[in-house]
Amino acid sequence: MTSSHSELLQLKNLGMASVNILRAIGINTQADLKRTGAVEAYRRIKARDINVSKVMLYALQGALMDVHWNDLAPDLKRKLVEDAEGKGDTSQLGRVSA
Repeated sequence: MTSSHSELLQLKNLGMASVNILRAIGINTQADLKRTGAVEAYRRIKARDINVSKVMLYALQGALMDVHWNDLAPDLKRKLVEDAEGKGDTSQLGRVSA
């Protein structure tokens, strides 16, 4: 296991399968995930025809916020889905300022 694997594995909601998917889309570190944001990362995963559910989107956002994905507010979950499907403004969503 590389250090970037272990770094990503330290984030809430991310197991080895999720980390491997993130690496496949070029996200290798926590900083990469913060820079990319949950919505864009999810879009890249879907664009690669990797079969994931909306829970992956929630898990990525939860990882950025350091909360379990199931604890995300329903309004935030709805906004994430809207933005991931191209129905909203993604300029700020899914990114965490450093």
